Amino acid sequence: MTQTPVAMTPATLNVLSVASEMYPLIKTGGLGDVVGSLPGALLSYGIRTHTLLPGYPSVMKGLTERRIVKRFENVLGHAVTVWEGLARGRSLFVTDVPALYDRPGNPYGSPTGQDWPDNGIRYAVLARVGAFIAQGCLEHWRPAVVQTHDWQGALVAAYLHYDGVEAPPVSHVIHNLAFQGIFPREKLETYGLPPRAFALEGLEYHGQISFLKAGLLFAKSLTAVSPTYAEEIQTPEYGMGLDGLLRTRSAALSGILNGLDLKEWDPLTDPAVTFPYAVGDIVGRRANKRVFQAEFGLPQKADAFLLGLVSRLTTQKGVDILAEIVPRLFEWNVQLAIVGIGDQEIMRSLAELQSRYPHQLACHLNYSEILGHKLHSAVDASLIPSRFEPCGLTQLHALRYGSVPIAARVGGLSDTIVDANSAAIAEGVANGILFAPTNRETLMGAVRRAYVLFQQKSVWARLQRNGALHDVSWEGKAADYAKLFRELAGCSESHKTSHDDIAPRRGDVLKRPARAVQRIQPARMPPGGLRSTGPESQKRTGTRA
Repeated sequence: MTQTPVAMTPATLNVLSVASEMYPLIKTGGLGDVVGSLPGALLSYGIRTHTLLPGYPSVMKGLTERRIVKRFENVLGHAVTVWEGLARGRSLFVTDVPALYDRPGNPYGSPTGQDWPDNGIRYAVLARVGAFIAQGCLEHWRPAVVQTHDWQGALVAAYLHYDGVEAPPVSHVIHNLAFQGIFPREKLETYGLPPRAFALEGLEYHGQISFLKAGLLFAKSLTAVSPTYAEEIQTPEYGMGLDGLLRTRSAALSGILNGLDLKEWDPLTDPAVTFPYAVGDIVGRRANKRVFQAEFGLPQKADAFLLGLVSRLTTQKGVDILAEIVPRLFEWNVQLAIVGIGDQEIMRSLAELQSRYPHQLACHLNYSEILGHKLHSAVDASLIPSRFEPCGLTQLHALRYGSVPIAARVGGLSDTIVDANSAAIAEGVANGILFAPTNRETLMGAVRRAYVLFQQKSVWARLQRNGALHDVSWEGKAADYAKLFRELAGCSESHKTSHDDIAPRRGDVLKRPARAVQRIQPARMPPGGLRSTGPESQKRTGTRA
């Protein structure tokens, strides 16, 4: 008698995710998107995630079915209430300390744009509570693995290390190495860390203490948000002064690309899209361009090459370089729409350019989730001139919505975009434009290449279709995280996942054969010594995400 194989569901594994933001409750960038969407993707692989967040006003307001699960009389000088609840189906713990988190502005700064001066204690308390939960302070729930995100969650690993008690392993995610959580050494005791923590083999960093270094040093595994970024951060150019440490931890470091929640990013059902269309329907999306031009006060010209940029307006994102070449771009039949907020000097420059070129440049100099969706449904191409880009979600949004990305060849941009060189066009695998290094002339040359291809309608349409066909979901990437978590928890059995039997796409094979086969990529050890050469100019020692 022949028996039909039964699909086995992996045993449930509990993971505690410690983060400073989570979409849709609170978000300043890609970190919030990833923290919000990854837990849902992990469910099908048997991973149940509880996310620990600070009790910001928006988090407390969005928490449903909530109940108090723990009270602490004194955590680093503060009384803490820990709530458990749900937010859009996601399981949450919330560290409720009104004196630290009940404030206006974004998570890290005031409405005037200044960092909160007590950010150190704000996220030390969050991490300390995360460490207590990891150690089993809750009677009804305990994680098998702790996942921490960026500097705000990185102290969890330090507390578990210096406490010296049994605790689950920590997996730290590096979303952006530029933000390191640097604070004065005198705060060490305030943050509940022993004197011995101020050492080269501890949190000491150029005479101060670094929260991020704690995660990089003491977490059992390190995950960068793209394979290329995992390699880049081990070099002086991109290592932000921590490349030496990362090279010593190369065996623990891997790269897994971010993905999108396809329910949030579907042009057919997205309420921000004026004229909904199916993914890959490049004819159906055309009406959105005309409406978008009208809304932004640009002439409604179908033949104009409409460029878009939605980003934090910072030097990391290369927006200063874009501003420098705007007058040259407008010598052609080009329009540019910009959505974002950031450095005051860059915003002043863009506002001045808009007054000079009102019929070609339109700027919305503020954060807008709606316009972040709408722009990609309308523009012909999306600009991403980043000096470094750990993964990037903008290019995934653009690909999904049929906007051709024009991007710097760095980090996750180079892992997700197949450049439209002659060979890739001939093979039918190109989906964007890449350029390197990041400067005015290379950016200008990339836009020129795109402008020429835009005139070749069949070629441009193929780029759009290829982009729409690119897998930007969490499928596969979530499987890699699940495999990593099970390995850390000591679950050695193999769990076959849905992507194991899928052949790599042709474009992936042409581009990076090794990565097309193995999505989770151990970072290679770059040449050179183990000592860092010091902080790079792009490093941000402040507390922004």
